Amino acid sequence: MNKTSVQTVLQTMKDDLVRRLGAIDADLCVALEKDSEERATQVENDEVLREMQAEGRDQIAAIDAAIDRLNDGTYGRCVKCHHPIGKERLTAVPYTPFCIDCAKSFR
Repeated sequence: MNKTSVQTVLQTMKDDLVRRLGAIDADLCVALEKDSEERATQVENDEVLREMQAEGRDQIAAIDAAIDRLNDGTYGRCVKCHHPIGKERLTAVPYTPFCIDCAKSFR
């Protein structure tokens, strides 16, 4: 993929996440139910939404970092070992900063 198409993919992913986070924010602003059973269910759901919100924010930060790498010419190279990241990996996770070998070392 060329720089423009990668940037389009990354921006589309980011825009989608921003929309989803907006929906999550709206759901989290709903007042708690008066019924204790309903409230308990709502609190559990809110916990899941907060986790999704945190993951979404982390993913947006990773996308922004990928856009920065794209702009400074280092996109597609592992930030740890500086070797090229495989095309298959970039297709699957276009914002990844690591080649598959370095990603495995974090597990």
